[in-house]
Amino acid sequence: MENFRFTFENLKTQFRAALEVGYTVITCRDFASTGKLPERTLVNRVDIDYSVRKAWRLLEIFDDIGVKASFFVRLHAPEYNPFSFENYRILKAIRDSGHEIGYHSEIVDQAAIWQESPKDCLLRDIEVLRTMLDTKIDGVASHGGMTGLNNLDFWQNHNPSEFGLMYEAYDDSPQFNLFNRSFYISDSEWTRWKCYHNGVLQEGDRRSPAEHFKAHHPLVYMLIHSDTYFERHFYE
Repeated sequence: MENFRFTFENLKTQFRAALEVGYTVITCRDFASTGKLPERTLVNRVDIDYSVRKAWRLLEIFDDIGVKASFFVRLHAPEYNPFSFENYRILKAIRDSGHEIGYHSEIVDQAAIWQESPKDCLLRDIEVLRTMLDTKIDGVASHGGMTGLNNLDFWQNHNPSEFGLMYEAYDDSPQFNLFNRSFYISDSEWTRWKCYHNGVLQEGDRRSPAEHFKAHHPLVYMLIHSDTYFERHFYE
């Protein structure tokens, strides 16, 4: 198997491959609110870790091939300001194209750094993002940062419904439980893919999504990061 080049064009090919074998591409919100899923379902999640500008290219790809995604936005990233002129324009365009906007949560990090309650941080950030983009925030995806803390830990003793949310992206409650019910594919190792089957890591399996789609898994959960992709080289 050749090494996968993480270009925007190659990523577009992966989604086209999913459509060609009959996958219906939906958002995390769709999954949380849908009773009966299509025979082959691909849940499309995008974490905007470092670059809203690159999320613009993903928006172009998704709109061109006619699929929707859930885009999760950080509010405290030193790498980008969601309120900047260009980033705000892009986030509004994502919303206006019918994609889901979610919150990329760092509330455990925030609580430790600011000596504040993680509950207060969560409620405030949801309200800020909702007001900023005039859109309902139904979902949270916990960010993995550099503090050594785990933002998912907050959800060990809390339920998304307590905060007016439909889901947390790794919520294992019977109402959601997407990660443990699906074939999960992620680019989170930057230069290679990894995958889990029903929550179990598939050691050494670095195949691209298009190769996995040939197996016709009934439910695929795909996480990508806008920052990973490029036109010609990573540092462009």
